[in-house]
Parts: sequence; C-alpha cells; structure tokens
Amino acid sequence: MRRAARGFTLIELLIVVAVIAIIMGMGLPNLLNAKRAANEASAIASLRGICSACEQYRVSADPRSYPADLAALTIAGGAPMDFIDARLASGVKSDYVFNLAGAGTTWQAWAAPLSLAGGGRAFYTDQTGVIRQVAGLGPAGAADAPLD
Repeated sequence: MRRAARGFTLIELLIVVAVIAIIMGMGLPNLLNAKRAANEASAIASLRGICSACEQYRVSADPRSYPADLAALTIAGGAPMDFIDARLASGVKSDYVFNLAGAGTTWQAWAAPLSLAGGGRAFYTDQTGVIRQVAGLGPAGAADAPLD
C-alpha cells in the first residue's frame, strides 16, 4: 500500500521562492526612490525651518544679528530657546548633514546627503530665503538653480 505524500515538493518550493524574488526585485527600487524623495522633502522642510529660526533669532538677539551656527539656534542671548529641534541642531537628520554659518548680517545653510542612497540632491539657502539645489552629494551654493 502506498503512503499519501504530505508537504510540498522541491519544485513547488523553488517556484514560490522565485516568484517572491521577482516581486521583491520589482518593488525594491520603488521603495528606495520613495525613501530618497522623503529624505529630500525632509531636508527642504528643515532648511525652511532654519530660515524661520534665523529670522526669529535675529529679532530676539541683542545686538540684532544672525546666529553663527546651528547650536546658536537652541540658545539666544544666553537663554535656552527652541528655534529648532535638538536633532536638527546636531547637524544630522534624515540621512542629510546640515551646516549653518552666520556672520552678523548674513548667514548660509547647507544640506548635503550622507550618500546617494539617502538623497540625490544637495541644497543651499541664505538670508534671501531662496532654496537652491544641485544634483549629487553637493555642496550646493548661491549660484545653483533654485527649487522649482
């Protein structure tokens, strides 16, 4: 008397694994593109926040001047102020590195991706409030194209 077979055959398991691999191969690039786009949007929003924070700092600082760096946006006139969050003030957020340099009546801020997987563009802004972009790891500057 022959026993009834139980379970899956090797061929059936290989077909299931192949189908899963094909689905993953099609979906992974879209997932990475979505992550890159989200990181870029976060960097742009953070630069807009830095613009607002610099103006708030200038209004509350004595004398009326812009902050020298990101850390200054958490302190104004020796008093703790929360112009930006601590994570942005640390200089790294959403796979981007942020930097701010100010000197009295001017300031410049940059956002550069840590890698091309984290973001495909670098960004720049200054006291004019115009955010500029350059493809790649950067750095972006005042001569680069503004965002669309």
